[in-house]
Amino acid sequence: MMNQETIHIRKLTTGYPGKGGTKIVAKDIDATIRSGELTCLLGANGVGKSTLLRTLSAFQPPVGGEIEIMGKKLTDYTDKQLATVIGVVLTEKCSLRNMTVEELVGMGRSPYTGFWGNLSKEDKNTVNDAIALVRIEDLKYRMVHTLSDGERQKVMIAKALAQETPVIFLDEPTASLTPQEIEGLMEIIDNLTADGKSVILITHKLKEITASSDNCTIIRQGKYIQTVKVADVNENELAAMMVGRDVNFKVDKKDQEPGEVVLDIEDLHAKDYRGVEILKGFHLNVRRGEIVGLAGVDGNGQTELVEVLTGLRKAESGKVTMLGKDVFNKTPKETFESGISSIPADRQKHGLILEFSNEDNLILQHFEEEPYSSYGILNRKAIKEHAEELIEKFDVRPRGCAESPAGTLSGGNQQKVIIAREVTNDKELLIAVNPTRGLDVGAIEFVHKYLVEQRNKNRAVLLVSFELDEIMSLSDRIEVIFDGQITGSVPGKDADEKELGFMMAGGKTNE
Repeated sequence: MMNQETIHIRKLTTGYPGKGGTKIVAKDIDATIRSGELTCLLGANGVGKSTLLRTLSAFQPPVGGEIEIMGKKLTDYTDKQLATVIGVVLTEKCSLRNMTVEELVGMGRSPYTGFWGNLSKEDKNTVNDAIALVRIEDLKYRMVHTLSDGERQKVMIAKALAQETPVIFLDEPTASLTPQEIEGLMEIIDNLTADGKSVILITHKLKEITASSDNCTIIRQGKYIQTVKVADVNENELAAMMVGRDVNFKVDKKDQEPGEVVLDIEDLHAKDYRGVEILKGFHLNVRRGEIVGLAGVDGNGQTELVEVLTGLRKAESGKVTMLGKDVFNKTPKETFESGISSIPADRQKHGLILEFSNEDNLILQHFEEEPYSSYGILNRKAIKEHAEELIEKFDVRPRGCAESPAGTLSGGNQQKVIIAREVTNDKELLIAVNPTRGLDVGAIEFVHKYLVEQRNKNRAVLLVSFELDEIMSLSDRIEVIFDGQITGSVPGKDADEKELGFMMAGGKTNE
């Protein structure tokens, strides 16, 4: 017996308002979603996947075409009715931060009140079950604004699960998660489809698609390409359909001897937001002409380390030098001037000013300098020319977005703006934290090339990533962090995934 059709999409065209009218980003989409199946929506950054998902969720009206959900036209649903049919997790859209996790997840049962006290005992049990399913019981009474990106994402997934809807939309839910958390989420999705639910997943991670998906709908340059059975294709074929060319998954990197020490960290101690010590005598150095990968499960001090190095957090004690110069507990401006450039973990909080134009975001650290400013007056022509050059070079989409607010770009294209700015700063040390988060395979290939280029220019690169494949393919040396300390060091060319995983769990290399 075939699974029941839950969503039917016919010739759907959608877009968003822009200068001169609606900007069409996805055209003539056809797809059928069935109960008990995981369907993926695949496409390069900025091709309209998130806009399409917002249209399917009734957040944004379509330009043309039809959408049927559970045998009923989308336009015939009231908001309250739709909340009982579709659960939605939109990427980086959690704005209700002044609530506890329990209260926010409770909105999945009562989306129009949001008051935990209004829920019945049965509803509260459902909320607690959703929290347990996503394994965030220890976060239950935390305020949402104190959570990391990955923790907030899991909370929003729990909120959608608490709705107990037959259809669930997930927009890049794994972008902020660790490999272990991703594995847990995919288990949850498998359980949901086994229970007869329809799950629609946007992801750039081809391994997730080939490992768990039933069907995959591909969009390229705003146009529907085709829908394929995932069992009939491989990762290379999916990548080629998505970007329109063959993608090189191997990082080209020649062996070279590292030079002098650029960054040196000794006996560093720092506390987390709770005042609990999280860096416990941390040691690390990075040399010219090498990429050092810092591998570890989220929550072992990586975030606090990067914040200390970039001036966003004060350490308790220790020593940090850049080319022999003391940079311990300096301000963000002082650390930048000392030669440190960084791609931050949270692009919207620490990487961009979303209300500013893309051209202004691209000169944030240099707006007082020539040719962008003279005697305190901004040179808008020079700023625009600089932005247009980087937008073209780093393939930021849509083209011509120099004057648009950064907040109007997709998450992946926001990441490209940050990378374009930080890579071209030409500092002695580049700290890259999850630099390819939310990027498609074509863009990942592009970013990896630029990180290696920094290394080949005899600069130092500290790569902090939860993607083990990325760490292993890019790093000349891999340092493993566990419980605020380095627990092992492995040459990149000798790295073994199982050995790294063992060390990331606290195991010693001699055990």
